[in-house]
Amino acid sequence: MKNYMMTGLIGAGMTAATLALAGAATAAPTGPTQVEETVKTLEASGYNVVLNRTGAAPLSSCTVKEVRPGQTHKTFDSRGSSTPSETIVAETVYVDLAC
Repeated sequence: MKNYMMTGLIGAGMTAATLALAGAATAAPTGPTQVEETVKTLEASGYNVVLNRTGAAPLSSCTVKEVRPGQTHKTFDSRGSSTPSETIVAETVYVDLAC
């Protein structure tokens, strides 16, 4: 009787381990995608990011094809000085995606 119980417990344990490993192997990758990383990096650098997407696939399946400069908004101030100082208010970049 003990042999049957021990065999059953070992079999159940091996089945559970196999299912756990199979579940881990088929799980979707976690973490940010290439698009998300690119957008985060550009926004952290102070850019306004505009995505141009080609295709109907989900954003997680897209790849970055090109990053293009957009319009830069500046102000010039000459108060208190003979030479005007230039201040960049906003910079835009366009990120082209293929999905």
